[in-house]
Amino acid sequence: MNDARESSPATRPAEEVRAERDRFVALAFCWADVLLELDPSETVIFAAGATRPLLGHQPGDLIGRPFHELVAPEDRSLVRGLLGIAGKKGRIENVSVRLQSVTGATAPLPFAGYRLDDLGKHFFLAFRVGSATPRKGTSGRLTRDTGSGLFDTQSFTEIANQALASAREGEASTRMTLIALADYENLRQRLNTESEQDFLNTVGACLRANSLDGDAAARIADDRSGLLHGTELDITDLEDQVAEISRDIDPAGKGTTVESATVHHDDGANDEDVAHGLIYAINRFRNARGSDFTIKSLSTSMSSLVTEAVKSVTDFKQVVATANFDIAFQPIINAVTGEIHHYEALARFGNHGPEQSPYEYITFAEETGLIQEFDLAMVGKVTEWLSKAPRDRDYSVAVNVSGHSVASSSYVAGLHTLLRENIWTRGRLMFEITESARMDDLVIANRFIHGLRSEGYKVCLDDFGAGAANFQYLSTLEVDVVKLDGLAVRNAESAPKGKAFLRALTTLCRDLGVETIAEMVDNTKSLEFIRECGVNYVQGYLFGLPATDVGTFDEQIKPRLFPGRRRKN
Repeated sequence: MNDARESSPATRPAEEVRAERDRFVALAFCWADVLLELDPSETVIFAAGATRPLLGHQPGDLIGRPFHELVAPEDRSLVRGLLGIAGKKGRIENVSVRLQSVTGATAPLPFAGYRLDDLGKHFFLAFRVGSATPRKGTSGRLTRDTGSGLFDTQSFTEIANQALASAREGEASTRMTLIALADYENLRQRLNTESEQDFLNTVGACLRANSLDGDAAARIADDRSGLLHGTELDITDLEDQVAEISRDIDPAGKGTTVESATVHHDDGANDEDVAHGLIYAINRFRNARGSDFTIKSLSTSMSSLVTEAVKSVTDFKQVVATANFDIAFQPIINAVTGEIHHYEALARFGNHGPEQSPYEYITFAEETGLIQEFDLAMVGKVTEWLSKAPRDRDYSVAVNVSGHSVASSSYVAGLHTLLRENIWTRGRLMFEITESARMDDLVIANRFIHGLRSEGYKVCLDDFGAGAANFQYLSTLEVDVVKLDGLAVRNAESAPKGKAFLRALTTLCRDLGVETIAEMVDNTKSLEFIRECGVNYVQGYLFGLPATDVGTFDEQIKPRLFPGRRRKN
């Protein structure tokens, strides 16, 4: 066995400590490939195993080095949190971390560890090589929350669905627990940026350490998380752990109140229904606010959630099939002249269906795989509205297309059939791609865009400037217009270099032959800022709230904002 040792500082006789350590080595090597012992300052005092092929160092070369130097930079916060948990609970298990070799970060390695008080409060850590494999049944495109390192909602839903499917097949007994920090916003106000990040890292590490396979936890909202776990997990103990972490980080020592709800699977539901039940539960958890919501109300069986979700899906399909929704419009206005260029069509659902909020309704449709049907119904609804509009008014309307629909062959085929049957809509219909971050294949997306433009329809890319991938979109997707994300514009307005950045962006778009729209222009100061930056068009409450009657907007656009503007008769 390849190992390196240093005398233990523990007060027990060296021979006794060495015998304990040898038993640790003998037992641990049945599972692990690399073993480390750390003193209370987290410095390596013992190393054994395949450190040369894994890290590029012999075991003896690691003695005396701070452990964090051996961890990949992106996982150091996680490991710091895990060791903190081990210091309180005594153990860590079923977690994956990356170490730092001479050639870069390793693949994720299953990791277990213990802190033994009777051996000088030393940490004993074990790593296994070659066992981390992609999750069965997942797409392989799992993404994480940047603050906590946990999975994001979409990835967690995919993982949870697969885990519960495996449970139904008898592979494991799995439950999903949702956790809320009742007064997290108050805690945040008492923390500085560094302390808040430490809190997120430590809570994230705690949830991962207690989750299925050591990496089945997600941050669902700022104050809400979830994890998958086995039936043996003591949820009350987990709540206490998170509450203790919050008290330790809080300068006032108050911490947060921790609440949880557990969903358990049962028999009788097919995979599709269970997926809808999960989406329904997670969306309720993520979006619900106010005194009427209690997290305990989500503690139920999967069959109950499936029943509620199936009803919601059925209601939504009925809404789509009968076009039982309304259209509101919001004008997009020339930033200089004040002339209305076109209108954006927005869905309004009244008091029927699974959600009354348009945003939550559309999100529900996207996450249950029904958005393609709705997107097509929306085009039909707007086409019908245009066909009944006064002949003397040359209206142009932008219809939203979810990024989910762009790659759907059934949606694309249905859309082009509808457009061929209504050739007169050329020049009167535009298409605005929303949720562009969901477009996994930009080649397919550009093919969709090219197909519309070749038929005489302009295409706009929504939410531009809200993510790092936007310049890749601009260089790859041959769109006519980009709509600048409202929050990105507001940030530019308040940032010292914001105006220079936005001017550079509009200049780039102009050079590429792409027009620009700024949304969420709600006051005269923002309008002036947009003009100074060279943006072509504006949209926002300054020019009126969305309305079903487009005739109201001409009167609402104030002459003082556009002195030379002429009203239409």
